[in-house]
Amino acid sequence: MKRTTSAKKNSRSNGSSKKHKPATARFAVCISNRDYSASLEPRKIYRVLPDSEAAGRGLVRVIDESGEDYLYPGDYFLPISLPDSVQRALASMIQ
Repeated sequence: MKRTTSAKKNSRSNGSSKKHKPATARFAVCISNRDYSASLEPRKIYRVLPDSEAAGRGLVRVIDESGEDYLYPGDYFLPISLPDSVQRALASMIQ
């Protein structure tokens, strides 16, 4: 059976072939929960949200146990570097 020209696939598509890499998530480990025992757990990894104004005041914005983002003293956390695959897995878990 002879194939028609319409059976050939065009290598071009209407959709974008570029994969958009999400912004690199930042994470930190909690090293103190003084005065925030209900909101923070020591030794737990938290997602850090960018907030240059807060950073200028020595604060860090994290998504805490409530699932919301709040400001905490910056010295309660140590930033950590994680492989991209781990960051993506954690970012999808921590909303």
